[in-house]
Amino acid sequence: MRLFWHRRDLRVADNRGLAAAVEATDDDRAVVPVFVFDDDVLAHGAPPRIRFMLDALAELRADYRERGSDLVVARGDPAEVLPDLADEFDADAVVWNEDYSGLARKRDARVRMALDDAGVARETRHDAVHHEPGTITTNQGDPYAVFTYFWKKWRDREKADPFDAPAGGDLVAADAVAGESLPSIADLGFEEPAADVQAAGTEAARERLAAFCEDAVYRYDAARDYPAKEATSRLSTDLKWGTIGVREVYAATEEAMAEAEAMDDGGDEDDGPVASVEEFRSQLAWREFYTQVLWANPEVATENYKDYERDIEWRSDEAAMEHLAAWTEGKTGYPIVDAGMRQLREEAYMHNRVRMIVASFLTKDLLLDWRHGYEHFKQHLADHDTANDNGGWQWAASTGTDAQPYFRIFNPMTQGERYDPDAKYISEYIPELASVSPDNVHSWHELSVGRRRQLAPKYPDPIVDHSEMRERALSMFKRARGEEEEEASAD
Repeated sequence: MRLFWHRRDLRVADNRGLAAAVEATDDDRAVVPVFVFDDDVLAHGAPPRIRFMLDALAELRADYRERGSDLVVARGDPAEVLPDLADEFDADAVVWNEDYSGLARKRDARVRMALDDAGVARETRHDAVHHEPGTITTNQGDPYAVFTYFWKKWRDREKADPFDAPAGGDLVAADAVAGESLPSIADLGFEEPAADVQAAGTEAARERLAAFCEDAVYRYDAARDYPAKEATSRLSTDLKWGTIGVREVYAATEEAMAEAEAMDDGGDEDDGPVASVEEFRSQLAWREFYTQVLWANPEVATENYKDYERDIEWRSDEAAMEHLAAWTEGKTGYPIVDAGMRQLREEAYMHNRVRMIVASFLTKDLLLDWRHGYEHFKQHLADHDTANDNGGWQWAASTGTDAQPYFRIFNPMTQGERYDPDAKYISEYIPELASVSPDNVHSWHELSVGRRRQLAPKYPDPIVDHSEMRERALSMFKRARGEEEEEASAD
Protein backbone atom coordinates (compact mmCIF):
# COMPACT_ATOMS: atom_id res chain seq x y z
CA MET A 1 0.00 0.00 0.00
CA ARG A 2 1.13 3.56 -0.70
CA LEU A 3 0.00 6.95 0.51
CA PHE A 4 -0.46 9.69 -2.04
CA TRP A 5 -0.08 13.12 -0.45
CA HIS A 6 -2.16 15.79 -2.21
CA ARG A 7 -0.95 19.39 -1.94
CA ARG A 8 -1.40 21.80 -4.86
CA ASP A 9 -2.75 19.05 -7.13
CA LEU A 10 -6.39 18.74 -6.09
CA ARG A 11 -7.53 16.37 -8.84
CA VAL A 12 -7.43 12.70 -9.78
CA ALA A 13 -7.01 13.08 -13.55
CA ASP A 14 -3.68 14.02 -15.17
CA ASN A 15 -1.95 13.77 -11.82
CA ARG A 16 1.59 12.52 -12.42
CA GLY A 17 2.35 11.62 -8.81
CA LEU A 18 -0.96 9.84 -8.26
CA ALA A 19 -0.46 7.86 -11.48
CA ALA A 20 3.05 6.89 -10.31
CA ALA A 21 1.70 5.74 -6.95
CA VAL A 22 -0.91 3.59 -8.66
CA GLU A 23 1.58 2.13 -11.11
CA ALA A 24 3.98 1.12 -8.35
CA THR A 25 1.44 -0.73 -6.20
CA ASP A 26 0.80 -4.44 -6.38
CA ASP A 27 -2.60 -5.62 -7.56
CA ASP A 28 -3.81 -6.21 -4.01
CA ARG A 29 -2.19 -3.17 -2.39
CA ALA A 30 -4.08 0.02 -3.19
CA VAL A 31 -3.31 3.73 -2.88
CA VAL A 32 -4.54 5.84 0.06
CA PRO A 33 -5.14 9.49 -0.92
CA VAL A 34 -4.25 11.98 1.83
CA PHE A 35 -4.48 15.73 2.44
CA VAL A 36 -2.84 17.39 5.44
CA PHE A 37 -3.84 20.84 6.69
CA ASP A 38 -0.44 22.25 7.62
CA ASP A 39 -0.62 25.14 10.08
CA ASP A 40 2.69 26.55 8.84
CA VAL A 41 1.19 26.80 5.35
CA LEU A 42 -2.16 28.05 6.63
CA ALA A 43 -0.31 30.91 8.34
CA HIS A 44 0.32 32.30 4.86
CA GLY A 45 -3.28 31.78 3.72
CA ALA A 46 -6.10 34.22 3.09
CA PRO A 47 -9.90 33.81 2.93
CA PRO A 48 -10.31 33.65 -0.89
CA ARG A 49 -7.63 31.00 -1.31
CA ILE A 50 -8.80 28.98 1.67
CA ARG A 51 -12.38 29.08 0.36
CA PHE A 52 -11.33 27.85 -3.07
CA MET A 53 -9.08 25.18 -1.54
CA LEU A 54 -11.88 23.82 0.67
CA ASP A 55 -14.33 23.77 -2.23
CA ALA A 56 -11.74 22.01 -4.39
CA LEU A 57 -11.12 19.45 -1.64
CA ALA A 58 -14.84 18.78 -1.38
CA GLU A 59 -14.92 18.08 -5.12
CA LEU A 60 -11.79 15.93 -4.85
CA ARG A 61 -13.34 13.89 -2.06
CA ALA A 62 -16.47 13.44 -4.17
CA ASP A 63 -14.32 12.18 -7.06
CA TYR A 64 -12.71 9.60 -4.80
CA ARG A 65 -16.05 8.51 -3.38
CA GLU A 66 -17.39 7.98 -6.89
CA ARG A 67 -14.49 5.54 -7.30
CA GLY A 68 -15.41 3.68 -4.13
CA SER A 69 -12.68 5.27 -2.04
CA ASP A 70 -12.28 8.39 0.09
CA LEU A 71 -9.83 11.14 0.97
CA VAL A 72 -8.02 10.88 4.29
CA VAL A 73 -7.96 14.31 5.94
CA ALA A 74 -5.60 15.25 8.76
CA ARG A 75 -4.25 18.38 10.39
CA GLY A 76 -0.79 19.00 11.78
CA ASP A 77 2.86 18.92 10.84
CA PRO A 78 3.21 16.67 7.76
CA ALA A 79 6.56 15.46 9.10
CA GLU A 80 4.63 13.94 12.02
CA VAL A 81 1.30 13.14 10.36
CA LEU A 82 2.59 11.24 7.32
CA PRO A 83 4.78 8.72 9.19
CA ASP A 84 1.84 8.07 11.55
CA LEU A 85 -0.53 7.52 8.62
CA ALA A 86 1.98 5.26 6.91
CA ASP A 87 2.07 3.18 10.09
CA GLU A 88 -1.72 3.17 10.41
CA PHE A 89 -2.23 1.91 6.87
CA ASP A 90 0.88 -0.25 6.79
CA ALA A 91 2.09 1.76 3.80
CA ASP A 92 5.56 1.10 2.48
CA ALA A 93 5.93 4.45 0.68
CA VAL A 94 4.57 7.99 0.42
CA VAL A 95 4.36 9.67 -2.99
CA TRP A 96 3.80 13.35 -3.74
CA ASN A 97 4.27 16.00 -6.41
CA GLU A 98 7.05 18.56 -6.03
CA ASP A 99 6.46 22.16 -5.00
CA TYR A 100 9.05 24.86 -5.60
CA SER A 101 8.75 27.68 -3.06
CA GLY A 102 11.29 28.00 -0.28
CA LEU A 103 8.66 27.19 2.36
CA ALA A 104 7.52 24.08 0.52
CA ARG A 105 11.03 22.81 -0.08
CA LYS A 106 11.98 23.16 3.60
CA ARG A 107 8.78 21.35 4.61
CA ASP A 108 9.42 18.54 2.14
CA ALA A 109 13.00 18.13 3.35
CA ARG A 110 11.69 17.63 6.89
CA VAL A 111 9.11 15.13 5.66
CA ARG A 112 11.78 13.15 3.82
CA MET A 113 13.91 12.95 6.94
CA ALA A 114 10.94 11.90 9.07
CA LEU A 115 9.96 9.16 6.62
CA ASP A 116 13.56 7.95 6.44
CA ASP A 117 13.62 7.72 10.24
CA ALA A 118 10.38 5.72 10.14
CA GLY A 119 11.71 3.37 7.48
CA VAL A 120 9.12 4.50 4.90
CA ALA A 121 10.17 5.04 1.30
CA ARG A 122 9.21 8.23 -0.56
CA GLU A 123 8.95 9.22 -4.18
CA THR A 124 8.22 12.54 -5.84
CA ARG A 125 7.24 13.67 -9.31
CA HIS A 126 7.26 16.99 -11.16
CA ASP A 127 3.62 17.61 -11.99
CA ALA A 128 2.78 21.35 -11.86
CA VAL A 129 5.08 22.20 -14.78
CA HIS A 130 5.84 20.59 -18.11
CA HIS A 131 9.58 21.01 -17.67
CA GLU A 132 10.99 20.89 -14.17
CA PRO A 133 13.11 23.80 -12.93
CA GLY A 134 16.73 23.51 -13.89
CA THR A 135 16.12 21.67 -17.17
CA ILE A 136 15.72 24.75 -19.38
CA THR A 137 18.93 26.71 -19.02
CA THR A 138 21.43 28.84 -20.87
CA ASN A 139 24.30 27.16 -22.71
CA GLN A 140 26.33 27.73 -19.55
CA GLY A 141 23.76 25.83 -17.49
CA ASP A 142 22.34 28.86 -15.67
CA PRO A 143 18.61 29.56 -15.19
CA TYR A 144 17.26 32.09 -17.67
CA ALA A 145 16.61 35.63 -16.49
CA VAL A 146 14.99 36.67 -19.78
CA PHE A 147 11.69 35.10 -20.77
CA THR A 148 12.15 35.24 -24.56
CA TYR A 149 15.01 32.74 -24.55
CA PHE A 150 13.28 30.50 -22.03
CA TRP A 151 10.11 30.53 -24.15
CA LYS A 152 11.90 29.43 -27.32
CA LYS A 153 13.23 26.32 -25.62
CA TRP A 154 10.02 25.66 -23.68
CA ARG A 155 7.97 25.91 -26.89
CA ASP A 156 10.14 23.45 -28.79
CA ARG A 157 10.33 20.74 -26.12
CA GLU A 158 8.00 17.78 -26.27
CA LYS A 159 5.12 17.81 -23.80
CA ALA A 160 3.93 14.67 -22.01
CA ASP A 161 0.42 13.38 -22.59
CA PRO A 162 -2.13 13.64 -19.76
CA PHE A 163 -2.05 10.84 -17.19
CA ASP A 164 -5.06 8.61 -16.64
CA ALA A 165 -7.15 8.92 -13.51
CA PRO A 166 -7.04 5.90 -11.18
CA ALA A 167 -9.73 3.27 -11.39
CA GLY A 168 -11.69 2.23 -8.33
CA GLY A 169 -9.60 -0.89 -7.84
CA ASP A 170 -6.43 1.18 -7.66
CA LEU A 171 -7.59 2.94 -4.50
CA VAL A 172 -8.18 1.88 -0.93
CA ALA A 173 -11.82 1.01 -0.30
CA ALA A 174 -13.91 3.64 1.44
CA ASP A 175 -14.63 1.42 4.43
CA ALA A 176 -10.89 1.23 5.16
CA VAL A 177 -10.52 5.02 5.37
CA ALA A 178 -11.34 7.09 8.44
CA GLY A 179 -13.16 9.62 6.27
CA GLU A 180 -13.20 12.54 8.70
CA SER A 181 -15.21 15.56 7.66
CA LEU A 182 -13.50 18.47 5.98
CA PRO A 183 -13.06 21.40 8.36
CA SER A 184 -15.02 24.58 7.88
CA ILE A 185 -13.24 27.76 6.95
CA ALA A 186 -13.81 28.95 10.52
CA ASP A 187 -12.22 25.76 11.86
CA LEU A 188 -9.07 26.77 9.98
CA GLY A 189 -9.12 30.24 11.51
CA PHE A 190 -10.44 32.24 8.56
CA GLU A 191 -13.58 34.24 7.83
CA GLU A 192 -15.65 33.72 4.72
CA PRO A 193 -14.26 35.95 1.95
CA ALA A 194 -16.22 39.02 0.96
CA ALA A 195 -15.47 38.20 -2.69
CA ASP A 196 -17.53 35.83 -4.82
CA VAL A 197 -14.89 33.13 -5.45
CA GLN A 198 -15.36 31.15 -8.64
CA ALA A 199 -16.45 27.51 -8.57
CA ALA A 200 -13.71 25.01 -7.73
CA GLY A 201 -12.97 21.47 -8.83
CA THR A 202 -11.98 19.65 -11.99
CA GLU A 203 -15.43 19.74 -13.57
CA ALA A 204 -15.61 23.53 -13.22
CA ALA A 205 -12.06 23.88 -14.54
CA ARG A 206 -12.84 21.71 -17.55
CA GLU A 207 -15.92 23.78 -18.28
CA ARG A 208 -13.80 26.95 -18.26
CA LEU A 209 -11.20 25.35 -20.51
CA ALA A 210 -13.82 24.07 -22.95
CA ALA A 211 -15.57 27.45 -23.13
CA PHE A 212 -12.25 29.20 -23.75
CA CYS A 213 -11.25 26.76 -26.51
CA GLU A 214 -14.60 27.16 -28.25
CA ASP A 215 -14.05 30.83 -29.00
CA ALA A 216 -11.72 33.11 -27.05
CA VAL A 217 -8.53 31.16 -27.70
CA TYR A 218 -8.80 32.03 -31.42
CA ARG A 219 -8.91 35.78 -30.72
CA TYR A 220 -6.69 35.73 -27.68
CA ASP A 221 -3.73 37.55 -29.23
CA ALA A 222 -5.80 40.55 -30.27
CA ALA A 223 -8.33 40.65 -27.44
CA ARG A 224 -6.63 39.39 -24.26
CA ASP A 225 -5.56 42.89 -23.12
CA TYR A 226 -9.11 44.26 -23.20
CA PRO A 227 -10.82 43.37 -19.92
CA ALA A 228 -14.35 43.95 -21.19
CA LYS A 229 -13.91 41.44 -24.04
CA GLU A 230 -13.70 38.41 -21.75
CA ALA A 231 -11.01 36.82 -23.89
CA THR A 232 -8.99 35.13 -21.15
CA SER A 233 -9.29 31.55 -19.88
CA ARG A 234 -9.88 32.32 -16.16
CA LEU A 235 -7.84 29.16 -15.44
CA SER A 236 -5.28 30.85 -13.21
CA THR A 237 -6.87 29.66 -9.95
CA ASP A 238 -7.29 26.14 -11.33
CA LEU A 239 -3.63 25.99 -12.31
CA LYS A 240 -2.55 27.41 -8.96
CA TRP A 241 -4.47 24.74 -7.03
CA GLY A 242 -4.03 22.00 -9.59
CA THR A 243 -7.72 21.31 -10.13
CA ILE A 244 -6.75 20.71 -13.75
CA GLY A 245 -3.47 19.33 -15.04
CA VAL A 246 -1.02 21.29 -17.17
CA ARG A 247 -0.84 18.42 -19.67
CA GLU A 248 -4.62 18.38 -20.07
CA VAL A 249 -4.59 22.13 -20.73
CA TYR A 250 -1.79 21.81 -23.26
CA ALA A 251 -3.57 18.92 -25.00
CA ALA A 252 -6.57 21.22 -25.41
CA THR A 253 -4.31 23.81 -27.06
CA GLU A 254 -3.08 21.14 -29.50
CA GLU A 255 -6.65 20.52 -30.58
CA ALA A 256 -7.22 24.27 -30.78
CA MET A 257 -4.07 24.70 -32.85
CA ALA A 258 -5.26 22.12 -35.38
CA GLU A 259 -8.55 24.01 -35.63
CA ALA A 260 -6.72 27.34 -35.89
CA GLU A 261 -4.56 26.11 -38.75
CA ALA A 262 -7.70 25.04 -40.59
CA MET A 263 -9.21 28.49 -39.97
CA ASP A 264 -6.12 30.27 -41.30
CA ASP A 265 -6.23 28.12 -44.45
CA GLY A 266 -2.83 29.19 -45.70
CA GLY A 267 -3.09 32.74 -44.38
CA ASP A 268 -0.55 34.72 -42.42
CA GLU A 269 0.25 32.65 -39.34
CA ASP A 270 1.75 35.71 -37.64
CA ASP A 271 -1.77 37.01 -37.20
CA GLY A 272 -5.12 35.41 -36.46
CA PRO A 273 -6.11 32.14 -34.77
CA VAL A 274 -2.73 30.39 -34.97
CA ALA A 275 -0.94 33.35 -33.41
CA SER A 276 -3.63 33.49 -30.72
CA VAL A 277 -3.23 29.87 -29.67
CA GLU A 278 0.54 30.33 -29.64
CA GLU A 279 0.20 33.45 -27.50
CA PHE A 280 -1.90 31.53 -24.96
CA ARG A 281 0.79 28.87 -24.85
CA SER A 282 3.36 31.56 -24.12
CA GLN A 283 1.31 32.56 -21.08
CA LEU A 284 1.55 28.96 -19.87
CA ALA A 285 5.31 29.23 -20.35
CA TRP A 286 5.41 32.45 -18.30
CA ARG A 287 4.09 30.45 -15.32
CA GLU A 288 6.98 28.02 -15.61
CA PHE A 289 9.51 30.80 -16.19
CA TYR A 290 8.56 32.48 -12.92
CA THR A 291 8.50 29.09 -11.18
CA GLN A 292 12.09 28.58 -12.28
CA VAL A 293 13.05 32.06 -11.07
CA LEU A 294 11.63 31.34 -7.60
CA TRP A 295 13.19 27.87 -7.51
CA ALA A 296 16.63 29.30 -8.33
CA ASN A 297 16.21 32.42 -6.16
CA PRO A 298 13.84 31.71 -3.24
CA GLU A 299 14.83 35.03 -1.64
CA VAL A 300 12.90 36.97 -4.33
CA ALA A 301 9.71 36.31 -2.38
CA THR A 302 10.74 39.23 -0.17
CA GLU A 303 13.80 40.80 -1.84
CA ASN A 304 14.44 42.61 -5.12
CA TYR A 305 15.78 40.32 -7.81
CA LYS A 306 17.67 43.14 -9.48
CA ASP A 307 20.40 44.95 -7.57
CA TYR A 308 20.58 48.74 -7.63
CA GLU A 309 23.63 50.72 -6.60
CA ARG A 310 21.58 52.42 -3.90
CA ASP A 311 18.33 51.65 -2.10
CA ILE A 312 15.19 52.70 -3.94
CA GLU A 313 13.64 55.55 -1.98
CA TRP A 314 10.09 54.24 -1.76
CA ARG A 315 7.70 56.60 0.00
CA SER A 316 6.66 55.55 3.51
CA ASP A 317 5.36 58.70 5.21
CA GLU A 318 1.82 59.31 6.45
CA ALA A 319 0.67 60.72 3.09
CA ALA A 320 2.06 57.65 1.32
CA MET A 321 0.08 55.35 3.62
CA GLU A 322 -3.08 57.34 2.91
CA HIS A 323 -2.42 56.86 -0.80
CA LEU A 324 -1.90 53.15 -0.22
CA ALA A 325 -5.28 52.97 1.50
CA ALA A 326 -6.94 54.78 -1.41
CA TRP A 327 -5.33 52.32 -3.82
CA THR A 328 -6.51 49.27 -1.89
CA GLU A 329 -10.05 50.68 -1.68
CA GLY A 330 -10.28 51.58 -5.36
CA LYS A 331 -10.55 55.30 -4.63
CA THR A 332 -7.55 56.82 -6.42
CA GLY A 333 -9.54 58.90 -8.89
CA TYR A 334 -7.97 56.98 -11.79
CA PRO A 335 -10.86 54.94 -13.21
CA ILE A 336 -9.04 51.94 -14.71
CA VAL A 337 -6.98 51.54 -11.53
CA ASP A 338 -10.03 51.74 -9.28
CA ALA A 339 -12.02 49.33 -11.48
CA GLY A 340 -9.27 46.76 -11.16
CA MET A 341 -9.01 47.11 -7.40
CA ARG A 342 -12.76 46.78 -7.03
CA GLN A 343 -12.86 43.72 -9.28
CA LEU A 344 -10.25 42.19 -6.98
CA ARG A 345 -12.38 42.94 -3.95
CA GLU A 346 -15.57 41.55 -5.53
CA GLU A 347 -14.24 38.50 -7.38
CA ALA A 348 -10.87 37.60 -5.78
CA TYR A 349 -9.56 38.00 -9.32
CA MET A 350 -8.27 40.75 -11.57
CA HIS A 351 -7.75 40.85 -15.33
CA ASN A 352 -4.06 40.48 -16.22
CA ARG A 353 -3.66 43.75 -18.16
CA VAL A 354 -5.29 45.60 -15.29
CA ARG A 355 -2.93 43.88 -12.83
CA MET A 356 -0.05 45.49 -14.71
CA ILE A 357 -1.76 48.88 -14.68
CA VAL A 358 -2.53 48.89 -10.95
CA ALA A 359 0.99 47.61 -10.15
CA SER A 360 2.59 50.33 -12.24
CA PHE A 361 0.37 52.92 -10.57
CA LEU A 362 1.35 51.79 -7.07
CA THR A 363 5.09 51.70 -7.77
CA LYS A 364 5.53 54.51 -10.31
CA ASP A 365 2.68 56.96 -9.55
CA LEU A 366 2.50 56.50 -5.79
CA LEU A 367 6.18 55.54 -5.41
CA LEU A 368 5.26 52.78 -2.99
CA ASP A 369 7.25 49.60 -2.45
CA TRP A 370 6.02 46.69 -4.57
CA ARG A 371 5.82 44.57 -1.43
CA HIS A 372 2.74 46.52 -0.33
CA GLY A 373 0.96 45.51 -3.52
CA TYR A 374 2.21 41.94 -3.39
CA GLU A 375 0.87 41.53 0.14
CA HIS A 376 -2.50 43.00 -0.82
CA PHE A 377 -2.79 40.64 -3.78
CA LYS A 378 -1.74 37.77 -1.52
CA GLN A 379 -4.66 38.54 0.77
CA HIS A 380 -7.28 39.02 -1.92
CA LEU A 381 -6.47 36.82 -4.94
CA ALA A 382 -7.84 33.29 -5.09
CA ASP A 383 -5.13 32.53 -7.66
CA HIS A 384 -2.26 33.98 -5.63
CA ASP A 385 0.90 32.08 -6.48
CA THR A 386 4.21 33.13 -4.96
CA ALA A 387 6.18 32.68 -8.17
CA ASN A 388 3.76 34.35 -10.57
CA ASP A 389 2.57 37.16 -8.31
CA ASN A 390 6.09 38.01 -7.24
CA GLY A 391 7.31 37.91 -10.81
CA GLY A 392 4.54 40.21 -11.97
CA TRP A 393 5.04 42.72 -9.18
CA GLN A 394 8.79 42.88 -9.58
CA TRP A 395 8.35 43.26 -13.35
CA ALA A 396 6.12 46.29 -12.82
CA ALA A 397 8.44 47.75 -10.18
CA SER A 398 11.52 47.38 -12.44
CA THR A 399 13.21 45.22 -9.81
CA GLY A 400 12.74 41.74 -11.27
CA THR A 401 13.85 39.45 -14.06
CA ASP A 402 13.05 40.61 -17.57
CA ALA A 403 11.65 43.70 -15.85
CA GLN A 404 9.85 46.72 -17.23
CA PRO A 405 12.58 49.37 -17.74
CA TYR A 406 12.30 51.96 -15.01
CA PHE A 407 11.78 54.74 -17.55
CA ARG A 408 8.73 53.08 -19.13
CA ILE A 409 5.89 54.23 -16.93
CA PHE A 410 2.28 53.41 -17.69
CA ASN A 411 0.00 56.42 -18.03
CA PRO A 412 -3.14 55.13 -16.28
CA MET A 413 -5.48 57.37 -18.27
CA THR A 414 -3.93 56.35 -21.61
CA GLN A 415 -4.06 52.71 -20.57
CA GLY A 416 -7.73 53.01 -19.67
CA GLU A 417 -8.60 54.71 -22.94
CA ARG A 418 -6.59 52.20 -24.98
CA TYR A 419 -7.81 48.99 -23.36
CA ASP A 420 -11.30 49.98 -22.22
CA PRO A 421 -12.28 52.59 -24.84
CA ASP A 422 -16.02 52.35 -24.18
CA ALA A 423 -15.43 52.35 -20.41
CA LYS A 424 -17.48 49.15 -20.22
CA TYR A 425 -15.16 47.45 -17.74
CA ILE A 426 -14.81 50.64 -15.70
CA SER A 427 -18.57 51.14 -15.52
CA GLU A 428 -19.11 47.55 -14.40
CA TYR A 429 -17.00 48.00 -11.30
CA ILE A 430 -17.44 51.73 -10.68
CA PRO A 431 -21.20 52.37 -10.71
CA GLU A 432 -20.54 56.03 -9.84
CA LEU A 433 -19.25 56.44 -13.41
CA ALA A 434 -21.89 54.31 -15.17
CA SER A 435 -23.75 57.33 -16.53
CA VAL A 436 -20.60 59.29 -17.44
CA SER A 437 -19.54 59.28 -21.08
CA PRO A 438 -16.36 57.36 -21.98
CA ASP A 439 -14.73 60.62 -23.08
CA ASN A 440 -15.25 62.16 -19.67
CA VAL A 441 -14.24 58.96 -17.89
CA HIS A 442 -10.93 58.87 -19.75
CA SER A 443 -10.29 62.59 -19.25
CA TRP A 444 -11.29 62.57 -15.59
CA HIS A 445 -7.89 63.91 -14.54
CA GLU A 446 -8.31 66.92 -16.86
CA LEU A 447 -11.82 67.94 -15.78
CA SER A 448 -12.37 70.75 -13.34
CA VAL A 449 -13.42 69.87 -9.82
CA GLY A 450 -16.81 71.43 -10.47
CA ARG A 451 -17.31 69.34 -13.61
CA ARG A 452 -16.35 66.16 -11.78
CA ARG A 453 -18.85 66.91 -9.00
CA GLN A 454 -21.52 67.53 -11.59
CA LEU A 455 -20.86 64.26 -13.46
CA ALA A 456 -20.15 61.87 -10.57
CA PRO A 457 -20.30 63.52 -7.15
CA LYS A 458 -19.42 60.30 -5.31
CA TYR A 459 -16.32 59.43 -7.35
CA PRO A 460 -13.05 60.93 -6.03
CA ASP A 461 -10.66 63.39 -7.63
CA PRO A 462 -7.24 62.01 -8.67
CA ILE A 463 -5.09 61.64 -5.55
CA VAL A 464 -1.87 62.46 -7.43
CA ASP A 465 -0.85 64.17 -10.65
CA HIS A 466 0.52 61.53 -13.03
CA SER A 467 2.92 63.84 -14.85
CA GLU A 468 4.42 65.10 -11.62
CA MET A 469 4.76 61.64 -10.11
CA ARG A 470 6.28 60.28 -13.30
CA GLU A 471 9.11 62.80 -13.02
CA ARG A 472 9.59 61.92 -9.37
CA ALA A 473 9.73 58.22 -10.25
CA LEU A 474 12.37 58.81 -12.90
CA SER A 475 14.46 60.78 -10.44
CA MET A 476 14.01 58.14 -7.76
CA PHE A 477 15.24 55.34 -9.99
CA LYS A 478 18.13 57.40 -11.33
CA ARG A 479 19.31 58.01 -7.80
CA ALA A 480 19.03 54.31 -7.09
CA ARG A 481 21.11 53.60 -10.18
CA GLY A 482 23.64 56.27 -9.27
CA GLU A 483 23.02 58.17 -12.50
CA GLU A 484 22.86 61.84 -13.34
CA GLU A 485 19.48 63.28 -14.33
CA GLU A 486 18.78 62.48 -17.95
CA GLU A 487 15.89 62.71 -20.34
CA ALA A 488 13.85 59.51 -20.41
CA SER A 489 11.03 58.24 -22.55
CA ALA A 490 7.55 57.32 -21.35
CA ASP A 491 5.18 54.54 -22.36
